[in-house]
Amino acid sequence: MLLVEIMIAVVLVAAFIQFQRVKRQTNYKTALLASHIDCSEEMKRTLAMGLYLRFRKEFEEDKNSIKENSIFIKQDPLLFESFVANVFEKSKGGNTWVSAPTGDFGVDFEHVTEDGKYLGQVKCYKGDLGFDCIAIIHSNMVKQGSIGGYVVTTGSFTKNAKEYAEELNIELIDGIKLVELWLVGLEKAEQELRQVLPEYV
Repeated sequence: MLLVEIMIAVVLVAAFIQFQRVKRQTNYKTALLASHIDCSEEMKRTLAMGLYLRFRKEFEEDKNSIKENSIFIKQDPLLFESFVANVFEKSKGGNTWVSAPTGDFGVDFEHVTEDGKYLGQVKCYKGDLGFDCIAIIHSNMVKQGSIGGYVVTTGSFTKNAKEYAEELNIELIDGIKLVELWLVGLEKAEQELRQVLPEYV
């Protein structure tokens, strides 16, 4: 009986040592990937393009449509609003609420923080957005008494749009900035998990 207990103890110690070794390797690889993503503009651009392809509207006649498979994620374009709201909640704190898909008057989500309420509009575009979206958000900010707003896109913004947004307290978030916020949110979630379950992370 003692021999069986000793063998079980040896197996448990060996399994624990193997677990710690794999955990160190995984943590190293995660840290290495995070540092590359953090400093690589190319990686951020690639992730922004991936978000566009994941959420873009598909048309039946499009010969280059993206289909979900064992590697790709393809989601309904309306879910992009929920994705962005979730990114804001995790990266900037506060609470978000996604508007109904119709009758939202151009407000896709609300973001309530300690400072107040912000309104956001999201566009899954590959090109540069003009100032129209900014004007719509600004109009809604005035109507609702919001302290700020966001216009979020997987692409970027025209020069006119950037100039128009100046001094309106509307943050323009292009695809690269969206990826950066996404990564910040993931990092914060991982830190929270470490605090709750330090022995598993």
